[in-house]
Amino acid sequence: MAAATQTYLVTGVAGFIASRVAEMLLEQGHTVVGVDNLNDYYDVRLKDWRLGRLLGPAARPLGKDPKQSVYADSSRPAAHGSRRFFFRALDIEQREPLQALFREFKFDAVFNLAARAGVRYSMENPYVYLSTNALGTLNVLECMRAHGVRKQVLASTSSLYAGCPMPFQEDLPVNTPLSPYAATKKAAELMSHSHHKLHGLDTTVVRYFTVFGPAGRPDMSVFRFIKWIDEDHPLELFGDGTQSRDFTYVDDIARGTILAARPLGYEIINLGGGRNPITLQTVIAFIEKALGKKARIAGQPFHVADLKETWADIAKAGRLLGWKPQVSPEEGFQRTVDWHRENKSWLDDVRV
Repeated sequence: MAAATQTYLVTGVAGFIASRVAEMLLEQGHTVVGVDNLNDYYDVRLKDWRLGRLLGPAARPLGKDPKQSVYADSSRPAAHGSRRFFFRALDIEQREPLQALFREFKFDAVFNLAARAGVRYSMENPYVYLSTNALGTLNVLECMRAHGVRKQVLASTSSLYAGCPMPFQEDLPVNTPLSPYAATKKAAELMSHSHHKLHGLDTTVVRYFTVFGPAGRPDMSVFRFIKWIDEDHPLELFGDGTQSRDFTYVDDIARGTILAARPLGYEIINLGGGRNPITLQTVIAFIEKALGKKARIAGQPFHVADLKETWADIAKAGRLLGWKPQVSPEEGFQRTVDWHRENKSWLDDVRV
């Protein structure tokens, strides 16, 4: 890891994974500049809660409006104890404000984690996925090129592996994405590769596998399952529950993302559990155990754009980064349920 005097840009900093990356960088003594457009794809109070963790004493009370962030008008730097954290309400789709940010700060590397996520919603609104995931990434790359920033860590997705044999390896051809989300993340990878070849930019692409943990997105299964079981609401399960995922705890993902900031040229690296995939039935059983409640299942048809199973080959992450997951799924689900209980007073109002 680089010396403790580095300044990092973290895009999408109010997001689930990016906020943990920023928090860990601050804990290591670095300066972090975080940007986020604070869109209302899901309840912004989750984003505000995450930002509050980063801002420390400068945090604002959570608001009541699920669509309006209390930080949306914030452009002021804020100190986080002895560590420096600066937040800007900024959209990477807007090139000029992004250029101004690169003029204001000298970045040692960029953790480009801003993205529109979610397979199903990308089919409803593909244009916003193209503008954020593709154009936004191009804007970041061009700002890096113009201002002499050499290193990018780019967040990508296991959704690219649809139709490939398992366990998924980074050298598999991923040229048949099944959703606009996957297609636009592939576009971001390809533009990063072209900027590596043309301009010498160093990019490590980290492909994430089913990340879960405290303060996760409410459109993801784990958040929904905990909320529905806790509230004795019928659990909407797509398929029969035998589909499986390589669940990976958010702290392990954030740690691997930070390790990926080392110079590597251009590499694609899986960050996943690396175990045999866990079925959704097993996940539900973990959550039932942690909550002490039983689920009521309401089955829904399986969607063609969803993967039946994901399983990461993580040998490359071990070889290049010295990384492997440390938090077991059962422990991770217990921590996530504990967080839900601690924040139940406002989570009850969050729609899923």
